[in-house]
Amino acid sequence: MSEAHNKCVSILLVEDDQVDSRAFLRAMQKLRISNPVTIARDGQEAWEILKGTEGRPRLARPNLIILDLNMPRISGLELLRMIRNDAELHDSIVFVLTTSDDEQDKLDAYELNISGYMLKSDVGGTFMRAVEMVDRFWRVVEFPGVREGVAPQIDRRQYARHPPPAGLL
Repeated sequence: MSEAHNKCVSILLVEDDQVDSRAFLRAMQKLRISNPVTIARDGQEAWEILKGTEGRPRLARPNLIILDLNMPRISGLELLRMIRNDAELHDSIVFVLTTSDDEQDKLDAYELNISGYMLKSDVGGTFMRAVEMVDRFWRVVEFPGVREGVAPQIDRRQYARHPPPAGLL
C-alpha cells in the first residue's frame, strides 16, 4: 500500500437506519468524494471496528466518525464516552448526525468534544449539507505533524473531490 493511500481519511458512519446510510452514501457520490466509508449498524459494532476486535479489521487512521445518537446495544452517547476515555481514540474527530433535537443530548455531545451536531430533517438535503460541511472541514482544518502514537499529517489531496470511482458507491 502506498504512503499516500495510508494517509487517506477513512470515514466511519455509525447509523442503524439503512435509509439514512444510503442517503449519506448517495450524498458522498453526488459530491464525488471517494474516501473509504465503513458503516456500523450500532455502537457495539462501531467499537469493534475502531478497536479491531471480534475479527473485524481496525479502521485506518486518520479517520472521521459520523455518529447517530439513537441506536440499539450501545447508544451514540455511550460510544462517544468510550471513545473519549480510550487512550488511542480520545482525539478522534466526531460529528453527530441525528434526529434528536433534545437540548440535553446536544449539551452531552458537546461536553464530549464533538466537532459538530447536525439534525436530520429531510433525508436528502440534510445528508448533502452534512457531507458538504465535512468535505470543507477536512480541506480547511490543520492537523499536527507526525509524532509517536499519533496519526500522520493528512495529505488533503487524498481527500479532494475525485472522479466517481467505478462501483464504489
